[in-house]
Amino acid sequence: MIESLLIGAALCLLPYVVLCCCRRISWLGKIGPVLILYLIGMIIGNAGLPSASMSRVQDVLSNATVPLAIPLMLFGCKLRQSITRSQLLALISGIAAVVLTVACGYMIFGRSIDGGARIGGMLTGVYTGGTINLAALKAMLGVPESTYILINSCDMLVSFLYLTFLLGIGIRLFRRLLPSREQAPAAGEGDTAGPSDTLAASKACSSGIFSRSGMKSACTSIGLTLLVCALSGGIALLVPDSAFMTVFILLLTTFSIAFSFIRPVRELRFSHDIGMYLIYIFCITVATMANFSEFDMAGGLSLLCYISFVVFGSLVLQLVFARILRIDADTVIVSSVAFINSPPFVPMITAAMKNKNALIGGLTIGIIGYAAGNYLGFFMAEMLSRL
Repeated sequence: MIESLLIGAALCLLPYVVLCCCRRISWLGKIGPVLILYLIGMIIGNAGLPSASMSRVQDVLSNATVPLAIPLMLFGCKLRQSITRSQLLALISGIAAVVLTVACGYMIFGRSIDGGARIGGMLTGVYTGGTINLAALKAMLGVPESTYILINSCDMLVSFLYLTFLLGIGIRLFRRLLPSREQAPAAGEGDTAGPSDTLAASKACSSGIFSRSGMKSACTSIGLTLLVCALSGGIALLVPDSAFMTVFILLLTTFSIAFSFIRPVRELRFSHDIGMYLIYIFCITVATMANFSEFDMAGGLSLLCYISFVVFGSLVLQLVFARILRIDADTVIVSSVAFINSPPFVPMITAAMKNKNALIGGLTIGIIGYAAGNYLGFFMAEMLSRL
C-alpha cells in the first residue's frame, strides 16, 4: 500500500518538476513537457518497478484523470469565436484527411488485426483530438488493456518520428510547396481558444492559484467537473452495462461543451490549467505502460503499419488538400500537429517555425479536435465494423 502511494505521488509530482524545468531551461521548453514526460514515463515503465504496485497506480490514475480532464479542458473553449478562412479549411481538410486514411488503412491493414474496426475508431479519435480521446474511446469501445498499451506504444513511436520529420525538414518543405502568407490572428487579438503556453499549468501555480480568489475559482471548476461527471454517470446508469462507458463519455463531452457556452463558466480561471495538469499526469502514467520487453513485434507489425499509414498518409493528404484550397503552409503545419500530436505540442512547433501568429489558430483547431474526437472515433468504429 505504501509502495503504491509513493509511486502515485511520484507520478503526480513529476509533471510539476518537469514544467518548472521547462520554464527555467530554454532548450527543455522548446522540446515541451509532453514529450519529456513520455520519455520519463517510458524509462520508469522499463526500469523494473514492482509490477503489482505499478499496475494499481496505473489503473487508478489513467481511469480517474480522463473523465476529470475532459470537462476542465472543454469549459474554457470559445467555440463561438470567428476563425479565418485558412483555419476553417485546415480544420475541415485535416479531419477529412484523418478519416479517409483511417478508412483506407483499415482496408489495407486493419482487416488482419483483431478488433481492427475498434482500433480504427481509436486512431480517428486520437488523430483528431489527443491521448485523452484515445483513453476515452478505449473505455467506450471496450478495447482490451493489452491492445490499448500496444496502440499507445506504436503511437508514441510513430508520433515521435512524425514530429522529428517536421522539425527536421517538414517545415521548410511545406513552406516551399504551399503559400507562405499567414492568416491567423496575432497572439493577443480577440478571444483565444486556450492558453498561449503549454507551461500555463506551471505558471498558474506561481501566479495566483493558491490565492483566495484563485482557490475559489479552482474549487468552482473542480466542483462543476464533479457535477458534470455525476450527472453523466447518473444518466449512463439507465442504459445497459455494456453501453455505460460509451454513453458516459459522450454525455460528459456534450455537457462540458454546453457549459462552455455559459460565460461565467467559460471565464473561470485555472480550469484549463488544472485539466492540462491532469493530462500531464495521464501522459506520464500511460507512458509507464509502454514496457518494451513485452512488445510483440510480430503481432504489432500490422498495427505499426496501420498507424504509420494514418499519420504520414494524413499529412500527405492534407498537403494535397492545402495545395488545392490554397491554405498557407504554417496553418497547415500547426493544424496537422494539433491533430496528430495534440494541442500541447502547438506552442513547440510555432516556436520552431518562429511564427507566434500561428499559435492561436493551432490551439483553436486542436481544442475543436478534442471536442469532436470522441464522436468521430465512435462513429468511425461503428462504420468500419459494417465494412
